[in-house]
Amino acid sequence: MKTFELTGTKRSEIGKKATKALRNAEEIPAVIYGGDAKEATAFFVKANEVRKLIYTPEIFLVNLTLDGKVTKAILKDIQFHPVTDNVLHLDFLHVLEKKPIVIDVPVVLDGLAEGVRAGGKLSLDLRKLKVKAMYDKVPEKLHINVEKLALGKSVQVGELSFEGLELLNAKNAVVCRVQLTRAARGLAAKNAE
Repeated sequence: MKTFELTGTKRSEIGKKATKALRNAEEIPAVIYGGDAKEATAFFVKANEVRKLIYTPEIFLVNLTLDGKVTKAILKDIQFHPVTDNVLHLDFLHVLEKKPIVIDVPVVLDGLAEGVRAGGKLSLDLRKLKVKAMYDKVPEKLHINVEKLALGKSVQVGELSFEGLELLNAKNAVVCRVQLTRAARGLAAKNAE
């Protein structure tokens, strides 16, 4: 997993007025929870510093510096404004050495499926899978080999297994499938005659 360096400043004032003043100064309110602390810690970060963390399909382990103390964390949730699409709030989760984390990992399909060679179309239904694992076992991407995937067949979550990871999606959820195209149906009907 890649790392991302981020510096935050603890918030002394909490409330609508203080939050609005932060957002007007192009700073994003945030919170980190979990870990040894019983309560969440409120802080803020500069909007331009988190752009590469937010607008990417990759996952990062964040080295978050608050008051000179570095904490390992992952970005758990992002709240966007419904109209302007500005970032309103960030939630970080404290990462511990001995406690597993739950995170969405991007899926990558490897190989050319048999069904595609036969005229089908490969579609990726789940772009990310929710996994539970120790933070150092989480890969940057989950690679799925689809070379043996025939026409009209699919790969479900229950058929997949990755070392050191527990998949939390529904077992019958379809990750990818090879669909029959109109051209392939027409060719099959023509050959049947």
